[in-house]
Order: sequence, then structure tokens, then C-alpha cells
Amino acid sequence: MRVDLTLQAACEAEDLPAQVDFERWVAAALQGRRARAEITLRIVGEAESRSLNRIWRGRDRATNVLSFGAGPAEDLPPPLRGAALGDLVLCAPLVRREAREQGKEPAAHWAHLVVHGTLHLLGYDHAEPESAEAMEALETGILVRLGFADPYRLRSAGMP
Repeated sequence: MRVDLTLQAACEAEDLPAQVDFERWVAAALQGRRARAEITLRIVGEAESRSLNRIWRGRDRATNVLSFGAGPAEDLPPPLRGAALGDLVLCAPLVRREAREQGKEPAAHWAHLVVHGTLHLLGYDHAEPESAEAMEALETGILVRLGFADPYRLRSAGMP
């Protein structure tokens, strides 16, 4: 597994995970699904997150993670396929706030959102109940293998 991760910190963010952690989380999500990937992971503040969410999703609020795929490389013949998978944008203040509100360790929430976003780049979706269940199960398995708790167990225990 080869992950070429470009990390951009576009805001003041305390206690960010190390690049090696982000790379490990991306690699775990890609394991068995892709041998190589190039991803840019941008850490932003609420204003940039809100602007991107408004422009690309029509939602005028900051969001924890956005995924921007590089395009349909799988539709190209193998010699023309590149490693570029896409871009992830994570909103640092929102990630910290959600972790606190959900009673999660910050690293566990960062890992969850990186895995979640990477799966979106691979084409996974949670728009329908069946696809949401499948994606959540996949995320949970990846995170448990990384040593984190099931990120959805708090929700089933009555937490948001």
C-alpha cells in the first residue's frame, strides 16, 4: 500500500494528528481496495468549510469533512489510470467540538472522519439506508482494526 498524502494546514489548529497518523488512517481505508493513492488533505477553519459546503453541496454551514474525487479513473484503461484519488477537507474546529460533544478522544474522531472521507473518495455512499449501513459497518471494521472503538456505538446508546 502506497499513500502519497499532501497535508495542508490552512488554519490555526491545535493538537492536529501527525502526518504519519493521517497516512495510516488513509491506508487502512484503502487496504484491499486500492494499491496506491495520492490524496490532498486540507485542514480548514469554519469559514472555508462553510464556503466549500455552500458552493459544492448547497448547504450554508460548516461541515466536518468534504470529499472531492479526482474523477472516474476506473473508466480508463490501466496504463492511463493515475494514482490521484482526490481531496479531503476537514474542519478542525468542528472536529474538535464534535469529539468533545460525542465523548470521543480527538484522535478517534479525526481517524473516523479521515476513513469516512477516504471511503467516499472510493465511491462509497450513505444516501440510502442500505448503503449507510454497509458504509458504517466498513468504517467500524477499519477503525476497530486501527485500535479505535466503534464510532457509532455512542449513537446507539442515545448519543447524537
